[in-house]
Amino acid sequence: MSPRKTEDGAGEAEQQTAPTDASAPTEGEDTPRATEPTPDSAEDATAPGRPEAAPESRRARVLRLAACAVALAVAMTAGAVVMGSRDDGGVGAVASVPGTAPELLAGGNLNDSISALQGHLKAQPKDFSGWATLGVAYVEQARTNGDPSRYPQAQRALDRSLKLRPDNDPALAGRAALAAARHDFRGALRYSDDALEQNPYNERALSSRIDALVELGRYDEALKASDEADARRPGIPVFTRYAYVRELRGDVPTARRVLEQALTSATAPGDVAYVATSLGQLAWREGEYETALKHYARALRADSTYLPALEGRARAQAANGDQAAAIRGMEEVVAGFPLPGPLVALGELYEARGAEGDKVKARDQYALVDAWTALARANGVNADLDTALAAADHGDRKSALRAAKAEWDRRETVHTADALAWALHVNGRDEEALPYARRATATGYRDATFLYHRGVIESANGNEKEARDSLSTALELNPGFSPVGAKTARTVLNELGGAK
Repeated sequence: MSPRKTEDGAGEAEQQTAPTDASAPTEGEDTPRATEPTPDSAEDATAPGRPEAAPESRRARVLRLAACAVALAVAMTAGAVVMGSRDDGGVGAVASVPGTAPELLAGGNLNDSISALQGHLKAQPKDFSGWATLGVAYVEQARTNGDPSRYPQAQRALDRSLKLRPDNDPALAGRAALAAARHDFRGALRYSDDALEQNPYNERALSSRIDALVELGRYDEALKASDEADARRPGIPVFTRYAYVRELRGDVPTARRVLEQALTSATAPGDVAYVATSLGQLAWREGEYETALKHYARALRADSTYLPALEGRARAQAANGDQAAAIRGMEEVVAGFPLPGPLVALGELYEARGAEGDKVKARDQYALVDAWTALARANGVNADLDTALAAADHGDRKSALRAAKAEWDRRETVHTADALAWALHVNGRDEEALPYARRATATGYRDATFLYHRGVIESANGNEKEARDSLSTALELNPGFSPVGAKTARTVLNELGGAK
């Protein structure tokens, strides 16, 4: 497989400037997942790496959490002010655009494109293609700005497109992207199949189908789907998924080669930023921090505001020993886009620094995750996987286990296996946790967090040799995988007598 250009160039914009569709491999597959702490029980949790809670009255804690929620709302409202009215048809006067092809979203500012689309649809409300494109753009905006209230707007725009032209494949593919963004992966698979019945070459539907199969843990089918997509509609959105499916199976050389080839074919700034960031994330997971930083620098030269690259750079800086730059960078990210992953990462960076006031700062980040999760759920997003992971490390252990079990019932992936294993561990159920920890590492996917979790669970079960092997491999692979987790991994490994 080698990257080839599509007939109409590189794809549409994703996350403001990334490729074609709205359902790239999810944040949870490439980065540490964040979720909600339960404030009333945070001080009781004792999982490795959790910050020690400073004494605080219930009233003071409630006031602080309220302030965090207000900060989150202000951050989201600021984006709404820039974008104007949130009514699909009630935007202010803007110039109408001559057409509403998906390429309208490529290479430009997503907010400007949405404003232009809104103006066009106000003048031409029966343009089913325009409504489909606007729906996808709202999905992108939600993913980029961390504002899940955009998802209902996306739903309405896509529904309107289908009412105007039933079974049109752009709107069906948009529904697949929306379902994936809400973590409804069975729905994403159903809608992508519906779209492909209408148009077997729909790039967004082909890509969303791969995503859905991956997120449902159907990896053999995802591999086949990536081959089919490459044969039908080769392009950067398909190439990045092709690479990720191979990485999940432990084939890192192929994943890297495909991404490097994709980068050489990328011309649009959004495509360059997207693929360079994917390479940076791969390098980071492999512990190649200088290489990761070079890829992130290239991504940010193409788009200086590209959130995944800014977040990835901060993580790589932290792993590479530049804690001050990492904290500054992550603070910049969460100031504009208070998403769960960056919030938890910043909290753990504060924990690791340990300066005066850092414990309170860390707890505030986790509280913001709580506010985001509540907002996400109110707008139809399933956040159980996020809840399980962050609550296990930074909140209520029992709620973590409930969420992990619920997610496992929906989809049996390596990530849900890892989350369930860790939630069982922090609840003292290590014998039950071990099979899930082993399953999380069974495909060959090289993730230091998975190996760390497995090693701690193996140690708790008295399997000292296996624990040394897992913890040693985690620290050899990516010694800076987490400022808190890596420290705990070294402590447990030393207690077991050192590296293998």
